Amino acid sequence: MAKKDKEIKVKPPQYFTSYTNIPTLNYAVYYMSPIEKMLYALLAFAAGAVVGYIFYGGLAKDEFDNPTVMTTILNVTISSSLGIFAAVMFIPMRTKSIIASRKRQLKEQFRELLDSLSTSLGSGKNVVDSFHNAYSDMAVLFSEDAYMTKELAVIESGLANNVAIEDMLMDLGKRSDIADIESFANVFETCYRKGGNIKDVIRSTQNILVDKMEVELEIETIIASAKNELNIMCCMPIALVGVIKLMSPEFSKNFTTPAGIIATTVGVVLFVSAYLIGKVVMAIKL
Repeated sequence: MAKKDKEIKVKPPQYFTSYTNIPTLNYAVYYMSPIEKMLYALLAFAAGAVVGYIFYGGLAKDEFDNPTVMTTILNVTISSSLGIFAAVMFIPMRTKSIIASRKRQLKEQFRELLDSLSTSLGSGKNVVDSFHNAYSDMAVLFSEDAYMTKELAVIESGLANNVAIEDMLMDLGKRSDIADIESFANVFETCYRKGGNIKDVIRSTQNILVDKMEVELEIETIIASAKNELNIMCCMPIALVGVIKLMSPEFSKNFTTPAGIIATTVGVVLFVSAYLIGKVVMAIKL
């Protein structure tokens, strides 16, 4: 029997090429550079190793409570293992955080874009001139390197080469991975081709975005204290165990017994699980 070819998983690209051969960002994907990945991995490894040493350091001491060779081996092995585990877990978490952060920035800048377009259209300018004017506004309001400024530079390049503006907005909507931008692009395409009221579409989309972002801000304000409490409560076991081992060597011997090791492991699993569940519960998705 012929062997079935294994399906090769192709990673989605971080950049696409626009209609005018300009690299455009895929906002749903982020690949760390080797240096960036190494720095984050070292940071997570150090944190994991410290936590591992605090909870499991000092095992296999002799009857006189002196460290043995096995103590050193266990300290290095356990700390390194937890450090590697922390590094492996942290990299994808940090990647998701970076993707979420730049999507949030793009969404905020898109709201300002709609405000600029609405103002220009209200003053009697046509759609193309409004987008030209919006580029200057975004460059002043944010910077030349801001996400939306770069996207408008791509749109301006496309307009100079007779590329349909609705096609470029559709491309932005797909790459942004943001439902509001993609919906706006779809409605814009329909109205622009069939002669709908673009001004009303932009104003309505802007109002919806503003309302959603205000609700998100209110929720963030309400749960801000809960987030701080979650972070503090997850750090407290580490701090308490560290203080106990530092201030009371006699009591800290309980952590090296079989019952102490089991209790410590259960505690570590519980506070890590509580942190992950808390992050999921407090994630805002509107």
